[in-house]
Amino acid sequence: MASHKNARLDGQVCAERASRMVASRPRVPEARGRVGATACRVARIVASVAIAAVLSAPAAAQVTPGQVIDRSNADLVEDLVSPGVLWAVRNGMDLRIVPYRRIGLPAAYEKATEKYSAQCSIGKRGELLNWVAGRPFPVVDPNDPEAARKIMYNFERTHYFNDDLNMHLVDADTGGLYVDAKGRRHYQVERHFVADWLRVLQFIGRIYHDPRPAFEDNPDETFRKSGLYPLIEPFDLKGVGGISYRYLDLLKQDDTWLYLPSLRRVRRMSSAQRSDALFGQDIDVDSYGGYAGQIPWFDWKLLGEKPMLASLHGERLPPEPCEKDGGMTFCEVWEKRPSVYVIEGRPKVPNYAYSKRMIYVDKETYFVVYSDLYDQNGELWKVVMQSIRTSKRPNPNVAYEYDEERMFIYAFTVIDMQLMHGTRAAIPGMAFPDEAGWYIDIGFDQPQSADVDWFGVSGLIRAGR
Repeated sequence: MASHKNARLDGQVCAERASRMVASRPRVPEARGRVGATACRVARIVASVAIAAVLSAPAAAQVTPGQVIDRSNADLVEDLVSPGVLWAVRNGMDLRIVPYRRIGLPAAYEKATEKYSAQCSIGKRGELLNWVAGRPFPVVDPNDPEAARKIMYNFERTHYFNDDLNMHLVDADTGGLYVDAKGRRHYQVERHFVADWLRVLQFIGRIYHDPRPAFEDNPDETFRKSGLYPLIEPFDLKGVGGISYRYLDLLKQDDTWLYLPSLRRVRRMSSAQRSDALFGQDIDVDSYGGYAGQIPWFDWKLLGEKPMLASLHGERLPPEPCEKDGGMTFCEVWEKRPSVYVIEGRPKVPNYAYSKRMIYVDKETYFVVYSDLYDQNGELWKVVMQSIRTSKRPNPNVAYEYDEERMFIYAFTVIDMQLMHGTRAAIPGMAFPDEAGWYIDIGFDQPQSADVDWFGVSGLIRAGR
């Protein structure tokens, strides 16, 4: 565990700092010094070239299993990764190339898809209609005007989880990246975070445990409820947590509440604030899992599909920080996926932090493998990279496994390329190698389960005291 003797605050000082962190959006400053200016120029050039490559659909570059892609040969993958991922490779993240492996659907999810998908459609306001369970659109015609929206709904209604999701002991580090006089990268950790639980409970689309396929008793009329609480570290944020409700009416804004123990109050967040980074980290609420916002909040456009690299068969838990960038990213195995959708999303929500999200969705699994975020000037700002493990065991070191393969986002990295700052997270945390970490679709009667009351404001406050 990281020491936080210097981070301790007391009383009102802590409260004011926490409040400011919640309210403020990460600014887009002028580039800091020679390194920052160079980073911004490189980010702009790389972004323009890579997006043009997607639109012109050139022949895919050749990479082979056994290769290691690093700064010295990064040009080999210029057409196989996003501009943000390419930036990370050129700044010290290595990609170890392994053979492609097909990923099948869980049997219950596939059965639900066959049973219900034919009745699904898109409404006049972009909402998903008549969905019960499974994948709403198993076949997407790229010429369909609603193709991008259908892909995003396939992602949102994925087989990642269907009834409930329970992640234990999530940890994260946040800090700055600097380059010394010899060109070596260093990641200076500023803060270390540990959260006890991240949970999601789904009220419709359920396929494993009763009530199926939906809760009859759903007075809040929610699609799903989620929560991340309480924080265990750092000391000055101990007990902080949040819950969020997404409603059956997809055009209704989410409700999100944040509990600040030092203020003894619950703060409500607006939809625009969901794009704000919290507590000095680089990730925002809407970037979790690739995209956690509402689908109707954005105008979506399918730019194309092509083979791209992605990390879907991670081997190491805890994940291994990269050496050449000082440990800001994780060096995991990557494979060439046969087809990845390139989706552009532009927000309809006023005062949203980003002008657009470029989201890369693996066609076979409908998982977001990475996404690039652009500032209001249209310049590349951040990249979100997900390390995914497909296995019966979420943690290869722990004898906890499922009957069939499931997919686990066991690590992710968010890099602010304009500020040379990054956040890396591991699930379970790197300090907890003997924790399974992932408890998916387990129902209400397991030791790791939570009841409906856990997702209420009263439960949030109790845990934070």
